[in-house]
Amino acid sequence: MRIRKYEGYAYIAPWIVGFFLFTVAPLLFAFYAGMTEWDTFNKPKFVGLDNYAALLRDEDFLKALWVTVKFAAVSVPAGIFASIVIAVMLNTKLRGISWFRTALYLPAVVSGVSVYLLWKWILDQDFGLINLLLSQVGLPKLGWLTEPSLVMPSYLMMSLWGAGGGMLTYLAGLQDIPAHLYEAAEIDGASGLQKFRHVTLPMLSPVIFYNLIMGIIGGMRKFGDAYIIGGAGNEGRFYMIYLYENAFKFFKMGYATAMAWILFVIILALTLLTFKSSSAWVYYESEVKGSKRKRGRAK
Repeated sequence: MRIRKYEGYAYIAPWIVGFFLFTVAPLLFAFYAGMTEWDTFNKPKFVGLDNYAALLRDEDFLKALWVTVKFAAVSVPAGIFASIVIAVMLNTKLRGISWFRTALYLPAVVSGVSVYLLWKWILDQDFGLINLLLSQVGLPKLGWLTEPSLVMPSYLMMSLWGAGGGMLTYLAGLQDIPAHLYEAAEIDGASGLQKFRHVTLPMLSPVIFYNLIMGIIGGMRKFGDAYIIGGAGNEGRFYMIYLYENAFKFFKMGYATAMAWILFVIILALTLLTFKSSSAWVYYESEVKGSKRKRGRAK
C-alpha cells in the first residue's frame, strides 16, 4: 500500500511542480512587484504601498476605472437580456431554424481582431456603414468614436454582437426544462408571460448565474476591441488599456502590477457578492427535490 501511495504522488508530481512553478511563484512575484518601482530593465526598488496610494490620486486611473465599471454595469445585463430573448425566439421546431441558430452563433467564433476591425469600419465617421445608412434617410453623420458622448454607446452596441455565444447556453437550458412544468402552468390558467416569469426564468436561473459571473469578469477585463478601436475623450480608455500603457508604454511595471491586484480584488468582491446573492434567486431543482424527500421522511 505504501508503494502504491508513492506511485500516486509520482503521477501527480508534474502537475504539482507546474502549479507551484507557473501559478504560485508568479503570483508571489506579482505581489512583490506591486510594491516596487520597476521599469523591467533595472532592479526593482521596494516602495511599499506607495503605488497603491499613488493610484488613488491618479485621475487617469479613476477615469479608466469609472469607464470600465459603467460599461460592465450596462453591457452585462443587456447582454444577458438579449441572449435570453434570442434563445426564446430560436427555441422552436420550425423548418430551417438550425440555420438561424448557426448564423446568430457565428459572431461568437469569429476571430476577435477581424471583428474589431470590422466594427472600426462600421463606426467610421466618413466611410462607416452606419453613417452611410443614416445619410440615405437624410440624417446627419455621427462621430461614433470621435465624439466622447457617443463612444460608450458604440462599445455597448458592439458588446451585443456576441450575444449569440450566450444564446447557445440559454438555448440548451430552455431545451432542458421539463415540459410537464409548462403543462401544469397551462392547467392553472397561466398566460405566456406568466409561464416565462414563473417557469422559464427560475429554471434558467443557474445559466443566468453562470453567464452573470462570466460577464462581470469579461466586462471588467475589457481590452481587445478598446485597444484597436479607441475612442475620443478617454471614453475608450478602459482599465486594462491604462494598465497595458503603464506596463509596456511607460514601463511602470510595478505601478501596472498594483493596478492588476486592485482589479483582482474588485472582480473577487463582485463575484463573492454575486455568489452571496445567488441563494435568493438561483433555483436548483435537485436541491428542491432533496428538501422534499427530507420533509417526506420526517413525516
